[in-house]
Parts: sequence; C-alpha cells; structure tokens
Amino acid sequence: MSERESAAVQDWARSIEGDLEKNNAHKISIRINGARHEFESGREIQPMDTLAFLLKERLGLTGLKVACDEGACGACTVIMDGQAILSCMTLAVEVDGHDILTIEGLENDDPVVRSFAEQCEPGYGTAMQCGFCTPGFVMAAKAVLDENPNPTTAEIKEALSGNLCRCGCYAAIVRAVQAAATRMNAGRVEK
Repeated sequence: MSERESAAVQDWARSIEGDLEKNNAHKISIRINGARHEFESGREIQPMDTLAFLLKERLGLTGLKVACDEGACGACTVIMDGQAILSCMTLAVEVDGHDILTIEGLENDDPVVRSFAEQCEPGYGTAMQCGFCTPGFVMAAKAVLDENPNPTTAEIKEALSGNLCRCGCYAAIVRAVQAAATRMNAGRVEK
C-alpha cells in the first residue's frame, strides 16, 4: 500500500472513530455463524479492529488464518451475506447488521468440507497438504458454489485466484471444488 493510500485509510478510520466517539452507546450487531453478537463500540470493539481480529481474538474462532494481514493471500476469507470477503481487510464496524459465516459455522458433512478432506486423487494430490490455507479456500469455494452451482474450471480458478497455497496444491483444490459441486447438485436433486 502506498503512503498516499495508507494516509487515506487512516483519515477514513479517524472519521469512523470520531463518529463512534459521538455515540459511545452505539452497539454493533453482527450475526456470526447464526448467532447474534452485540459489541459496544469504543469498549468491546475499537474503530480500527478488523473483522479477523474480532473473530479470532474476541470470539475465539481460530479457523480463519491471518497470514499476510494485507489482503494478498485469502487465508482469512469468510462469507458475508453470501459473498467471500477478506476479514483482515474489513473493519469490524463495517459488518454491523450483516451475517458472517466462518469455517466453524459449516457442518462437518458440508459438501465442500468433505470434498477438500477426501481429495487425494492420483495425479492431483491432496487439497490440503499443510492445511494452513484450507479454511480460506473452503470459504471461497463455498461462496462461489452457492452463487454458481455448476462452475467451469476457469470460473473456479477465477473465484479462487485471491487465495494462495504455499504447498502448491492448486490442481487438487480445483478437483475438490468440482467434487463439491457434484455433491451439492446431487443433494439438490434429492430434495
């Protein structure tokens, strides 16, 4: 981030801080994994707290990872109102009134979770070698499959292009997303 961009972000954050100081009793209300949480601004939540900080440090939801802390790796991806977002680049006060879904909010038998866990096809490898990037990839995949239940390989690659895997498991990750799409579509037919 350039000095100019950094100064703009700091000015914006100060303006939010000023707004919050004017109304100390302001409550921030967020639905996280289906449960409503309220935080008092200026006491329980600060204007500069990121959503990643709130989720990990305040609520103990450690499934998301913060690797780069600048929006470049996707490890901190969560879903807000159906869209994948980077929680390290989102201020907690910005999600007031929104629904947040973290990896902890997914069922153990979620088709995306199962597909990532089971992917070990010869020639493609595993979709989660060290596992550090897995929560971010799972959440990004979940968001894209909820929006587009039949993505092409190119669409999957595009949707996951903001996520990095240090182990280089990209081919297996794409296969896991394809398998998840097949599972999800089979579930839709059965209902």
